[in-house]
Amino acid sequence: MTQRLSILIIGLIMNIGAFAQSSLPLYKNPLLSVDERVKDLLSRMTLEEKVGQLLSPLGWEMYEIKDDEVYPSEKFKKLIKEKNAGMLWATYRADPWTRKTLENGLRPELAAKAGNALQKYAIENTRLGIPVFLAEEAPHGHMAIGTTVFPTGIGMSATWSPTLIEEVGKAIAKEIRSQGAHISYGPVLDLSRDPRWSRVEETFGEDPVLSGRLGAAMVTGLGSGDLSREHATIATLKHFLAYAVPEGGQNGNYASVGARDLHENFLPPFREAIEAGALSVMTSYNSIDGIPCTANHYLLTQLLRNEWKFRGFVVSDLYSIEGIHESHFVASTMEEAAVQALSAGVDIDLGGDAFMNLLQAVRSGKQDETQINAAVDRILRMKFEMGLFEHPYVNPKTTTKMVRNKEHVKLARKVAQSSVVLLENKNSILPLSKKIKRVAVVGPNADNRYNMLGDYTAPQEDKDIRTVLDGVISKLSPSRVEYVRGCAIRDTTVNEIAEAVEAAHRSEVIIAVVGGSSARDFKTSYQETGAAIADEKSISDMECGEGFDRATLTLLGKQQDLLNALKTTGKPLIVVYIEGRPLDKVWASECADALLTASYPGQAGGDAIADVLFGDYNPAGRLPVSVPRSVGQIPVYYNKKAPRNHDYVEMAASPLYGFGYGLSYTTFEYSDLQITQKSPCHFEVSFKVKNTGDYDGEEVAQLYLKDEYASVVQPLKQLKHFERFFLRKGEEKEILFTLTEKDLSIIDRSMKRVVETGDFRIMIGASSDDIRLTTHISVKSVSGSKNLR
Repeated sequence: MTQRLSILIIGLIMNIGAFAQSSLPLYKNPLLSVDERVKDLLSRMTLEEKVGQLLSPLGWEMYEIKDDEVYPSEKFKKLIKEKNAGMLWATYRADPWTRKTLENGLRPELAAKAGNALQKYAIENTRLGIPVFLAEEAPHGHMAIGTTVFPTGIGMSATWSPTLIEEVGKAIAKEIRSQGAHISYGPVLDLSRDPRWSRVEETFGEDPVLSGRLGAAMVTGLGSGDLSREHATIATLKHFLAYAVPEGGQNGNYASVGARDLHENFLPPFREAIEAGALSVMTSYNSIDGIPCTANHYLLTQLLRNEWKFRGFVVSDLYSIEGIHESHFVASTMEEAAVQALSAGVDIDLGGDAFMNLLQAVRSGKQDETQINAAVDRILRMKFEMGLFEHPYVNPKTTTKMVRNKEHVKLARKVAQSSVVLLENKNSILPLSKKIKRVAVVGPNADNRYNMLGDYTAPQEDKDIRTVLDGVISKLSPSRVEYVRGCAIRDTTVNEIAEAVEAAHRSEVIIAVVGGSSARDFKTSYQETGAAIADEKSISDMECGEGFDRATLTLLGKQQDLLNALKTTGKPLIVVYIEGRPLDKVWASECADALLTASYPGQAGGDAIADVLFGDYNPAGRLPVSVPRSVGQIPVYYNKKAPRNHDYVEMAASPLYGFGYGLSYTTFEYSDLQITQKSPCHFEVSFKVKNTGDYDGEEVAQLYLKDEYASVVQPLKQLKHFERFFLRKGEEKEILFTLTEKDLSIIDRSMKRVVETGDFRIMIGASSDDIRLTTHISVKSVSGSKNLR
């Protein structure tokens, strides 16, 4: 072939390719910019097609399994035909509420096939062929069958390790995307100041700095900053805003929070996560100052979009648009509720049909179509950026290699180990010797697989979940371990206390595993929102999880009776709390020889706890939330504003265990605090930490700050920096923290973020109430302010 002929053929091929591209609608041309494609597609859409993109119906009814294949259900076909839905929520979800089980639900390969089938039908059976988004719950792992279950949010935050949490985010993203889904619901950035509230377990605790750092790390791992990345997901931050501080601890109740408190504490974690790349925010069920958060224009538009320049989309919490009309009673019709939500800044209607009312609202002149266009623009933009128009499908054959693989299971154990908090270790009873002849393992959480996992967890194969009993047996042998349940979490008809006492008498040491449960079952009734209903007709062991708010924090059922009886044996008593909220530990703090807590530590939690008990892992978890002495103290969070609390008649005002607290099998010495001022508002804080004990171990150094005199009342101390690090026994390390304008700033009387001149107290320590080093710095000049409003 001559060179000239080769050139002619290549030119012909290029011309054919160019012609093919030019014959495509502009939005289908991958060579064009996202802006051009969005603009073209939006111009072609009818009002009905636009509103369809704003809907996210329940997904688990949209498929049918036949043999080893998955097909779109008739309900899905009807949904596409009649409503043009552009998104589904919880398609792969399995739990008692959805009635999807190990038998009839989607295992990973089938999940990938389901996603492909739904995607194919939507693309091929709609006029414009727009792919659908699949959004999935993923607060501590993808809530689907066969996926990796990590510790719940409050457990992950006990690690105080952004590095670990970023790794968790990467694992979750890989599992979600490999199954064909795109949006991950989580992290939960609500600040928990009331342990009575049912969803403390989902959060990162009570502090804005810790929550913000960990939230940003999770978002980074989930890959939201670059949607073109192979396994990037759209992280959805929950719940906007002040959802975790409802009156009376009642889920969804009014939140009594001032504007300054919002800006100082509740908003910063969300902003940090958004700056890390989060592209979706979910509204909350509550109202603030009389305005439902799903209809709050200031929060969703003025602040989020105009001031923070958030470019992602806002999704309502499940049926919360209906709640504007049916729960908050600030809209007399569903149409008015839909208009309020869209006008406030909500882009997507999760679960319901409220936004279908926008069709009539536009036609009657009550709603401007330009607001609908803006919402659709944001959604389409994410679909183009993720490459769904060119690559809408996944390979089911590779899915099983991605989901719950060995690396993810290993990571789950590492995170669980890092999350265990040692609260008491009298006479250094721990770690236990593996030469011990006999151990009694008792308690309702000693061998309950689902009570290791927390809420928002799918059904599990027994072989995949490790309980404390499993972990202890792995360290010893079945012949040296005697197990008796003793009692249930709530059900008082279960009474094996006498048998537990007998087992204790035959043993050298007792490991009693008590606490709570967020394990859903088929006996429990559920609201339309998926929240469980706590009533006498649905007596399960659940005492935590969405909808299970508490009036007390004491152990339920006969658990305290069990502990009392075990104490009378005189045998060493190690108490382990597995819980979703900080339960009452006053008795255990006084009577147990050792006390540990693990906040639903996930599928590898039992092995992780045993690792700690027998010294294969030196505990370094730290409390992300204060443990009260009594519900009468609530709220009892550490960074309250001045003045300092005075004691009650009956008890101290301080918490039983403070924020940041946690013991180790070794000891650490802090020394040599040095301050170097680099500029008026830039200080380097250095100090040394030495492992002075007999074990290698990790420490979590914490820097707290107090503005001594400010124009508005300030916290008595506020965490600003922290670092978790490993030291071999005898090893010393220098730690360096940098204080900047951000750390020194406050919200002044004009609601501006400013740095004021004056003195600041620097406190370095092992927890909020264990300060080892203290000094002062002075700010003598400032460089300006930022108006938050």
